[in-house]
Amino acid sequence: MSDRIAASLRQLFEENRIVFWYDADRDMRAEFDAVDLPGVIKLEIANNEFGLKYRILRQEPKGKFLLFKDGPEPEMTDNWLLDVQLGSVVFKADQAAIWLAELGLPLQFENVVRGHIEFFRAKVRVEALKRLMQASDTQTQMRLRMLAVCAGAEGGLDTVIEALLGELAVGKDDALRLIERSGLTDFFWKQVGQAYGYRPDEPDFEDFAIALFQSAYARALAEESTLNAEALLVFRRWKNNRHWAEAFEALSEQYQDLLKIAGDLAVRDFRTVVAIDHFEVIDRHIIRKIVQAMSSQTVSAPEVLGWVRERRQSHWYPTYADIYQAIGFATEFQQALAEANLGMTSAAEGVRRYVTGWFRLDQLYRKFVYHMQKSGQASLLGDLYASIENRYTNSFVLALNDAWQDQITCLTDWKVPGYPSQADFYREQAAEYRRKDQKVAVIISDALRFEVAEECLRRIRALDRFDAELKPMISSLPSYTQLGMAALLPHSTLAMSEDGSGDILSDGENTKGLAARAKLLAAGRKGDSAKALKSEDVMNMRTEDGKALFRDNHIVYVYHNRIDAIGDKLQTEDKLPEAVEDAIEDLTKLVRKLTSANFSNILITADHGFLYQHRALEESDFAIADPQGAEILFRNRRFVIGRGLAPTPGMKHFSAASLGLAGDLDVLIPNSINRMRVKGAGSRFVHGGASLQEVVIPVIRVGKQRETDVGQVDVQIFVTGRSLISSGQTAVTFYQSQPVSEKMRPRELLAGIYATDGTLVSDEYTLMFDFRSDNAREREMPRKFLLSREADRFNNQDVILKLRERVGKTSHYQDYATHRFQLRRGMMTDFDF
Repeated sequence: MSDRIAASLRQLFEENRIVFWYDADRDMRAEFDAVDLPGVIKLEIANNEFGLKYRILRQEPKGKFLLFKDGPEPEMTDNWLLDVQLGSVVFKADQAAIWLAELGLPLQFENVVRGHIEFFRAKVRVEALKRLMQASDTQTQMRLRMLAVCAGAEGGLDTVIEALLGELAVGKDDALRLIERSGLTDFFWKQVGQAYGYRPDEPDFEDFAIALFQSAYARALAEESTLNAEALLVFRRWKNNRHWAEAFEALSEQYQDLLKIAGDLAVRDFRTVVAIDHFEVIDRHIIRKIVQAMSSQTVSAPEVLGWVRERRQSHWYPTYADIYQAIGFATEFQQALAEANLGMTSAAEGVRRYVTGWFRLDQLYRKFVYHMQKSGQASLLGDLYASIENRYTNSFVLALNDAWQDQITCLTDWKVPGYPSQADFYREQAAEYRRKDQKVAVIISDALRFEVAEECLRRIRALDRFDAELKPMISSLPSYTQLGMAALLPHSTLAMSEDGSGDILSDGENTKGLAARAKLLAAGRKGDSAKALKSEDVMNMRTEDGKALFRDNHIVYVYHNRIDAIGDKLQTEDKLPEAVEDAIEDLTKLVRKLTSANFSNILITADHGFLYQHRALEESDFAIADPQGAEILFRNRRFVIGRGLAPTPGMKHFSAASLGLAGDLDVLIPNSINRMRVKGAGSRFVHGGASLQEVVIPVIRVGKQRETDVGQVDVQIFVTGRSLISSGQTAVTFYQSQPVSEKMRPRELLAGIYATDGTLVSDEYTLMFDFRSDNAREREMPRKFLLSREADRFNNQDVILKLRERVGKTSHYQDYATHRFQLRRGMMTDFDF
């Protein structure tokens, strides 16, 4: 106790020269004797008042004195030192007085301290309260700060509520019990009643929590509720605070059943709850209704995309992200298919239209299937999947390639005017760098079809200081691995092996396997050193090994196999969409690895593309005709190699010469997307034929820039009408100036309305601006802000809507954009108290 007395006295002497100490109970003599304060003279009042006054005021007018009296303070008429005392301070050495002194509070706060003695018994609580107290605090504000200390919060009543909700979510009531022991319970419920309109006969915190969820849900629907608008505001702040995410989820799960939210949703139009995320069951309800509406074709694509865009701001979006993305891609697919005209008048036009637009339908279908699989909700999405699958197969892939087949039928030689051939790749594209005396790395990704490469292109271009372009190339035919890989190597002539293996000979040498390809690559250009590697070998290289690879070689071929390795197996072909995602990630990492090894020129291409339909094929998808000829050497789902093959209905006949190959073998390819029956082979993922998806392959040219070229989208604040807030809420529209693209990244901002002194006077949103649409209207984000009771203090003043951005990965934010409003409304507007 002596230490606390000394500390209290030291604090008093910081602002006073003379301190009086009356020992009314005559039990503090030992403490007085023990006090030793440097620079302070201890004197005792004992019928020596005149002498003390003379010394203090005349002899030592600048000295500091502690005047102790063994007994109570005399009446004012009998106090000969009253004039000195009135200009000084009286130290009270009982426990309450000591605490009051520690807090630096005047005597008018004594009743607060004495009324909540238990709170002050712990030094840690006193220290915490001291940190929170402000000079202008009233007794009510002091008690509110005591509540905050009990709850472990640092703010007003709203932060206390948040902390108590956090404890409730994990089954604890430590803070509530401390509030009770501290004698603050009645005060707490009085404040809750005044702030949120909660006034039951027997208040209970869990009852309040249930009422909070119920009222927030009702008010979000613009319906009457037991609690007021301020309750909705504190609920939204708590819900949107990432720190309390687990607590919100736990209580939301408990109360959605108690409040029978599922039953309530069943009788509502789901459109009325699209902007509400108080309960997880809301997301499930919305998803079911959207899927039903899409399956029955009773909603438009813009409506669905708008709903999905709105749900991206939902608390539960991460849980259902794959379902929402599947819905989004399905919607975009349906919209793109409705706008597509699949006609063509030449092979060149067919390729041009495929690489400028039609490929996107393959991409959207694949992305839909990927997210559907990843969501694990095949049953929920079953009707939608059946619709998309049917449209993709019959209205797009089949219709497109039936039209394409008409152009193939007219060809005598396998060439598409205006587009480079795979067989010329090394000479015209890879060796082009060598003619400029530049080094080059070529990545050949097995079955990297054009639409996958386009997504890969966007991923690479999104890397800082990387640029890339994509152009189409026509693969060799049949479009299978052995021929495609051989065609990409330096060669004079290529021929199909006559031993039935399906292998390809380059100038008489077998091209199968990495060693054979490395040998052919090394012989490609006189004076060049070349190397062929597997992609995993490159990825496992140390930095110095990568730089040695660049230093010692002029041209490097890197072979990557993810898509074909998974898709071309009966047991794993259904995992094709996932394999594509992994392939894109692989290729992006490969590009970064090669550039870190000093390769600044990189080409990415493929041996062939592929056809893929997720559902098991029907009997009508298989070619009816059985190929005939003198000798059938090799066959798979999409082509036959043989000698003396007879023209067959439903198949296109090519001679080796018409395919640009040496030898006298023939090739038959089923028309359009038909497959042949091959025992034990997969049928959903196939290649080898002449469909656009199989033969239009990519060439991506990657370059490295010297300067940073990646930015973030800009966001603007739009306010219609006057910048005036005259009610308890205000509506604002945020506008994302540019669509997200490869070089323009999303931006996450925190939005709220603040007083000029920095006080938050509204709810606060975390907003993600990641819209990709070219349509400016689809990059708008409307939001309504509810004003808090705290806003009443700033009525008839300016308040500021702020968009704030996080500084790196820190907990600090800086202003990004602001808009000033004048707050002018009747006090208590929109509140129920």
